[in-house]
Amino acid sequence: MVEEALGKDRVIIIQDALGGQPIHRWWKEWKDPQSEKPKQCGDLYDRLLGKVKPAIQGEKLGSVTFVWMQGERDAKMGWGKLYEEALLGLHAQLAKDLKWKKNDLGFVIGRLSDFDTSNKRYPHWTMVRDVQERVANSNKNFFWVNTDDLNDGLSRKGKKIKDDLHYSAEGYKELGRRFAKACLKVANQK
Repeated sequence: MVEEALGKDRVIIIQDALGGQPIHRWWKEWKDPQSEKPKQCGDLYDRLLGKVKPAIQGEKLGSVTFVWMQGERDAKMGWGKLYEEALLGLHAQLAKDLKWKKNDLGFVIGRLSDFDTSNKRYPHWTMVRDVQERVANSNKNFFWVNTDDLNDGLSRKGKKIKDDLHYSAEGYKELGRRFAKACLKVANQK
C-alpha cells in the first residue's frame, strides 16, 4: 500500500520482529523497578539497526517512520509504569542513531488489543494501552493503530478465536493495512 501510493523506487521498508519480547530488548537505557539493567538490553535494537543502516546508506530520506507493535510482555511482567519512558526513550534513541530530528521521526504504534482489559492475566494491560495512546497523541508525527477488532475470527491455523492474545489471520492483514495508512499520514505531512 505504501509502495503503491509513493512509488516502489521511493520507499524502503525494513521488517524486523521477534514475538513475546519486552521493550528492554530494544531500549538500551531500560532498568527494572529495582534500577537493575537486564543482561539482554538493546540487543534486538542492534539487530534492527544492522538491517536499517545498510539499507539507507547513501539514500536521501524525505521521511522516516518507525512502526511499533509490542507491549504484551511488559504488561504481563507488570512493567507498565516503566513503559512510557521506555517507549519515548526508544524513539529518541532511534532518532539520534539515524541523525534525524526527534520531532520529525514518525512513530506508528499498534495499541494493545482488548485481550485483557480486565487486567486479570496481564496486570498492566490497560496501563500499557493507555501509555501507547498517550505517547501517540503527544506529537503530530505519532499515530496509534486500533487493534481491538483484529483478534476475533479464525486464527492462522483455522481455529475460531475471540478476544485472543493474537490476531486472526485476516486481522494480521488488516493490521498491515492500518500501519500503512498511518505511515502515509506521516509521509504526507512532509
